[in-house]
Amino acid sequence: MNIPQSNYPRVVIIGGGFAGINFARKIANKNVQVVLIDKRNYHTFQPLLYQVSSAGLEPDSIAYPLRKILKKHKNTFFRLAEVESIDSEKNEITTSIGNISYDYLVIATGTKTNYFGNKSIETHGMPMKKVPQALNIRSLILQNFEQAAITHDREARKALLNFVIVGGGPTGVELAGAIAELKNHILPRDYRDLIPEDMQIYLLEGGERVLPTMSEHASKKAAKFLSKLGVLVHCNTFVKNYDGKKVQTNLSLELQSETLIWAAGVTGNPVMGLQADVLIDRANRYKVNEYSQIEGYNNIFALGDISLMQTDEYPNGHPQVAQPAIQQGVLLGKNLIRLIEGKPLKKFKYKDKGSMATVGRNKAVVDLKHFRFAGFFAWFVWMFVHLMALVGFRNRVIVFFNWGYNYINFDKAARLIIRPFKKLN
Repeated sequence: MNIPQSNYPRVVIIGGGFAGINFARKIANKNVQVVLIDKRNYHTFQPLLYQVSSAGLEPDSIAYPLRKILKKHKNTFFRLAEVESIDSEKNEITTSIGNISYDYLVIATGTKTNYFGNKSIETHGMPMKKVPQALNIRSLILQNFEQAAITHDREARKALLNFVIVGGGPTGVELAGAIAELKNHILPRDYRDLIPEDMQIYLLEGGERVLPTMSEHASKKAAKFLSKLGVLVHCNTFVKNYDGKKVQTNLSLELQSETLIWAAGVTGNPVMGLQADVLIDRANRYKVNEYSQIEGYNNIFALGDISLMQTDEYPNGHPQVAQPAIQQGVLLGKNLIRLIEGKPLKKFKYKDKGSMATVGRNKAVVDLKHFRFAGFFAWFVWMFVHLMALVGFRNRVIVFFNWGYNYINFDKAARLIIRPFKKLN
């Protein structure tokens, strides 16, 4: 790997997500050598992936080079590689570009798409966890529009213009609203030979309401906003099978659709090598104590979505969203220095800053600790929070400009099929 020898303890971080980069920033320039390893050379701002999928933003607006994040920090290195396994006895990890030893290891590998064993959806559905996947969805949506414009059979045209989104959490709700705005504002102007009424957006949720992790107030408001946009919401609905053409559910509902987008769940993305009993089977997450140490290991830690810290307040672990990952990364950055210096560690205490979701133009819902609100002000708050959370001043400027342009012109400027997507038959 060509990492120089150092008299300082070596801290290896696996994963450049919210947890990994916040930990790296906190511990950088201390008396340690930091090595960050990721299979991509950029950090992805996942809360805005849906806007890349729906042609609202280009991918470089929500991605930021990891080397640029680390460039001002001394004794800090990045390596582009995929981690294959951990040998805790040798304090060594195996990667696609070689082995590296560590004194302290931080696992922040996040999650991957969970299909719950449904092979038909895994084969024919469209996941949205990574930038390339978001670009695939964008290309497929626009390709469907183009194909529908030259298709004479109306039923075949409707199947091309039917979009089924599975999962009524924030990702599914936000994506459904964004695609509905494509239907309402872009389709009538760009594709005048198509009938907008032929396009339908279906949102399927297995629970009793959309946004099940948020308040009932937020759920009701979000459902109302989606209805106004023309999204057809079906709760208590599970997908049993999808062959690339027809969606079969647990109800009598069957949908003809060329596009099924899977936003129904995630599972942990662990690294091979640690003891089997440190993983929670259902969630595929590492069991950690209140200092983020993986059970049974003093020098191996897990942060963010891959960790499961059970407390009285959060018996099933913290929510798999950005804030717990950020806060855990910052605290562990402080704690690891304390550990090296032989000082007592501080326990992690999650500060819930609330949750929010946007449904479209002037439509959002916000849950804070003591009050809840929805509508234009919630949408403004949502935009401000996400804009400030983006990594890099350039990205903030670009996203702000795009949002302003889209708001004034009712437009989505990134309607480009740069890399055509070919579906499996």
